[in-house]
Amino acid sequence: MEILAIYLLAGASAGFASGLFGIGGGLIIVPVLLAVFAWQGMDPAVATHLAIGSSLATIIVTSISSLRAHWRLENILWAVWRPLALGLVAGALAGAQVAGLMPGDLLQGVFGTFVLVMAARMAFGGQPPAHRSVPGPLGLGAVGVGIGAVSSIVGIGGGSLTVPFLAWCAVPMRAAVGTSAAAGLPIAAAGTVGFIIAGGLHARAELPEWATGFIYWPAVAGITAASVLLAPVGARLASRLPQHILKRAFAVFLVLVGARLLIG
Repeated sequence: MEILAIYLLAGASAGFASGLFGIGGGLIIVPVLLAVFAWQGMDPAVATHLAIGSSLATIIVTSISSLRAHWRLENILWAVWRPLALGLVAGALAGAQVAGLMPGDLLQGVFGTFVLVMAARMAFGGQPPAHRSVPGPLGLGAVGVGIGAVSSIVGIGGGSLTVPFLAWCAVPMRAAVGTSAAAGLPIAAAGTVGFIIAGGLHARAELPEWATGFIYWPAVAGITAASVLLAPVGARLASRLPQHILKRAFAVFLVLVGARLLIG
């Protein structure tokens, strides 16, 4: 019961921060889970894998909610989403196997480096200017493989990669955000399946009770339940605070998280 309460608190923190800063997924959930798993005394050989796999599983629920909202608003370009999603599924499945092959400390270092890159982008850069049109189905599928693989390895929904790509392809920002939100579902679903498979194939230590592969269900349940409730609270507070201050504050948070993970 105590552990479930901790996951509910972790989910509430992650959901509130996600709503406050406008970005969520693994950038918040993975560091939270790593801290909780360390407190539990979970084996470091599998803790990072479990944190990333469980993060992807929580994103399934939030991505469905986001997809429905953007679908009602007609913000999703389905002709772009379909070939992109095929690539995302293939990439996310492959990325999970790559992550499963990595030692825990290397995977944590990869995540920490990615967090620092995202911090720099949030602090200093906006969306890239449009330089080309949307590629054809084969091109979208190839891009999807890359985005899906990276997203699966670091446990995110892919919005921080998909939105800049679509903006670069001259897609209007509302449609880029909506299509990216819809793209989070195939990444999260395929990544979850991939980490379940990877846990059976590549686990270097005994997995904890209530884990299926690299998915730890108590964490998924607690974080999903609480984050869904607290995200709107953070979003309401964000609407009252200066956006440039929020972005810089979150960038500082990411720098601290990334540096801590790299230092170990």
